[in-house]
Amino acid sequence: MLEPLARPLHLVLVSPQIPPNTGNVARLCAVTGSRLILVEPLGFSIADRDLKRAGLDYWDKVFLKLYPTYAAYLADFPDARRWLFSARASTSLYAARFEPGDHLVFGSEVTGLPAELMEGGSGQAVTIPMLPERRSLNLSTSVGIATYEALRQVQLGGPARQTPPAS
Repeated sequence: MLEPLARPLHLVLVSPQIPPNTGNVARLCAVTGSRLILVEPLGFSIADRDLKRAGLDYWDKVFLKLYPTYAAYLADFPDARRWLFSARASTSLYAARFEPGDHLVFGSEVTGLPAELMEGGSGQAVTIPMLPERRSLNLSTSVGIATYEALRQVQLGGPARQTPPAS
């Protein structure tokens, strides 16, 4: 069973464009106790029917904060530990050492995180390993993978200590 964290994870979506992805992430937040942060511009209204449908019965359990810009978000959380997820990063998610209260930051489905944000020093860039010559994972799938790896580390006291044997 998952235990609530005294310092929950923050899942940050920068300019998400597809309502069902954001709805799925909201549902993930509800079932993990993570906080949802949305950074505008959004490609939809948060009252959008598709967004609500993806997580309708969970919206009352989601802590949601909306920011007009990434700079406004940074100003509200100046000392947060941030992990910037990108298919173009070279460091694996599995090399990250997550801690309670960490912020997991994801870009839009269309463009990912902007280069200026990736290079701006606001966090450590990490990637979810994939087979070569694949563009990317779905946003809500990526957020789910990253969230549960962070929770596994935080709840079990650290990253995996063994690597699986090569096949």
